[in-house]
Amino acid sequence: MDKIKKIAESVNELDYRLMQEAQERLDNLTKPLGSLGRLEELAKLVVGITKRKNPEFKNKVIFTLAADHGVTEEGVSAYPKDVTAQMVYNFLSGGAGINVLAKHIGARVVVVDFGVAEDLKPHQKLLIKKINYGTKNMTKGPAMTKEEAIKSIEAGIDVFEAEFKKNPDIVGTGDMGIGNTTASSAIAACFTKSPIENVTGRGTGIDDRALENKVKVIEKSLAVNSPDASRPIDVLSKVGGFEIGGLVGIILAAASKRIPVVIDGFISSAAALIAYHIEPKVKNYMIASHCSVEIGHRIILEHIGLKPILDLNLRLGEGTGAALGINIIDAAVKILTQMATFEGAKVSKKV
Repeated sequence: MDKIKKIAESVNELDYRLMQEAQERLDNLTKPLGSLGRLEELAKLVVGITKRKNPEFKNKVIFTLAADHGVTEEGVSAYPKDVTAQMVYNFLSGGAGINVLAKHIGARVVVVDFGVAEDLKPHQKLLIKKINYGTKNMTKGPAMTKEEAIKSIEAGIDVFEAEFKKNPDIVGTGDMGIGNTTASSAIAACFTKSPIENVTGRGTGIDDRALENKVKVIEKSLAVNSPDASRPIDVLSKVGGFEIGGLVGIILAAASKRIPVVIDGFISSAAALIAYHIEPKVKNYMIASHCSVEIGHRIILEHIGLKPILDLNLRLGEGTGAALGINIIDAAVKILTQMATFEGAKVSKKV
């Protein structure tokens, strides 16, 4: 717990002076004032996060964390829980959506087992931070112990800090875990106080009957466990997941090191919600890559105060949206650092 507190307390404010300087440069680039819209906002934000006048993304990293969920026993997913482990192997062999998009943007994918329900075969690209063999069925009691919740966040911090030694410039979050939209909906309902049916979507593609059951499962989980929104780690332990806890740690640690952290979809945003309630200043370091078709995603982003870059009807997870978001942010930074000014290009300004 001390590690989490120390990391949270080391999250500082943005460098608003450098952001103002960045705005002045943006205003003097060879274009009408403000004509590149959110690209300009993103470039200025990256300057404020990194405290670098001329940021550059040479080392892009996406963390894809995997874990199983005991609540799958309640029939909340269209896929069996075996798929979690199978997809981890797919990540490691380079055949998943995140592998394709990460390669496209020049990013590395760091795959971590945070709680897959079986022992995975050793692989040079696989990190093992297994907290347990999946969470417990949260309709019958807490998904994990308080100690496991703390351990998952601390393990996420450790994963980031090990990667930080390689000097990442920007990081993205990703997830894999059958049943994790159920946990994320429960987290969203708890913190945002939204009706459960307003934050519960179809996940992997369940039908109407299964969706109705999913809502009831979440209702029961919240009633049985009574998670306390004023204590974020209590919420994580009662209705969360090990990969969600790991992402909380990565988000907090990235913010503490002034590294932009690009949030993927619904599950990553549930982790962002917990991180935000642990330390509100992390909001300044998080960039929402997109808004997914999961109906609770927009509610989470609005609660934190994040504006998504893209809206492409994505719902895959893995970090795929984060990869696309990083690509846009990279373009924004290049506008700031590579585009000519009116003076430099000898172009007349607006009269």
